[in-house]
Amino acid sequence: MALVGEVFVADVLGKPVLDPSGEEIGKLRDIAVVGGGPFPRASGLLLERKKSVLFLPWRDVSIFNRRIISSHKRDSELSEFSPSHDQLLIGKDLLDKQIVDIDGAKVVRVNDVKLAEEGGEACVTDVDVGVRGILRRLGVERRGEAFFRTIRHPLRHQMISWSLIQPLHEKLDRLTLAVPRQALSEIHPADIAQIISGLSPDERKGFFGKLDLETAAEALHELEPEVQADLITDMDKEQAADVIERMPPDEAADVIADLPLEKAQEILGLIEKEEAADIHELLGHEEDTAGGLMTNEYLAYPPGITVRETVAKFREEAAEIEAVYYVYVVEDEALLGVVGLRDLILEDASKTLGEIMHTKLITIRADANQEQVAELISKYNLLALPVVDDENCLLGIVTVDDVVNLLLPPASRRRRRRI
Repeated sequence: MALVGEVFVADVLGKPVLDPSGEEIGKLRDIAVVGGGPFPRASGLLLERKKSVLFLPWRDVSIFNRRIISSHKRDSELSEFSPSHDQLLIGKDLLDKQIVDIDGAKVVRVNDVKLAEEGGEACVTDVDVGVRGILRRLGVERRGEAFFRTIRHPLRHQMISWSLIQPLHEKLDRLTLAVPRQALSEIHPADIAQIISGLSPDERKGFFGKLDLETAAEALHELEPEVQADLITDMDKEQAADVIERMPPDEAADVIADLPLEKAQEILGLIEKEEAADIHELLGHEEDTAGGLMTNEYLAYPPGITVRETVAKFREEAAEIEAVYYVYVVEDEALLGVVGLRDLILEDASKTLGEIMHTKLITIRADANQEQVAELISKYNLLALPVVDDENCLLGIVTVDDVVNLLLPPASRRRRRRI
């Protein structure tokens, strides 16, 4: 087999193709593929030579990788390329095509295509829909990767397996996901948000409305505030309330804060009273303060319960909380200490939380600014910072991921206003 390892098409287009003696017979212009199986398989190479385009059948390719492409035949033995109804060209027919869901809403664009061995054939196994594919097409993938690493936003691979895409067909103008929208729940919420951001307002509404409630809730917070507001404003109020209800209270407060006042009050009126109260409490704090950054969703237990009892409660309650780093020890709402998860595992199960808790606490007031929050979390290497009032009652916590958000450009930060 000619293919060695995995090859991205952008890495090989334009490369010289050599004959058995090492002479160039043309430059790779495109790659022809045919269907008939789970993956389109390579059927030949199109070689550009002067003003003609030659066709090199795949069976006559001797070496094919990103460094060298060679042929068993010389140029005099090759015929000119003639289009065939059963072939598609990766560069012409696949690159830059939109992948759409089964209902026709635009999703993403094919930036590159990966070839790999499947069943002894060189096949199209994945399409690259991310920034890496664009940078690869421009020939600057390594430099781009280094740049994004320096700004602490490492590039991720964003690939869609060809197994999720409908079979090839003639006159292809776009590709189609072969799975229902519900399968998008397996994609990271940030990636779903990126998909939604690339849609027109009408497409966004239809696409978002058909996500399951859990996926919709997870993806919503990853969107820009104006997009969030547009989506929730256009939704039926009962459906919007169902989505908001499934979000952590701090994220829900961020979304509610950007809605028109009437819509926000409608939705809050439909949410369960306890959850609505949590959101109202968070909305009462000024933005860019510890109170505005915190969540009031955390685990807190009295000092008299044992480690064994705490672990049992933890197993029951932690699944409902977005981020759990510590267990807080409180009595009459006053913060007494904190217990790390490591301590819960290693300490004697018969001991009480009061016996094992750390009492040298680092806390912050709700009206402290976000720079003070970031400074304390960084200085003491905290995963979460308790927010307390003047009487040391625990109001909420600011987690380390909230501080990471402070490093984002201002336009990407969440804005919260009072209602």
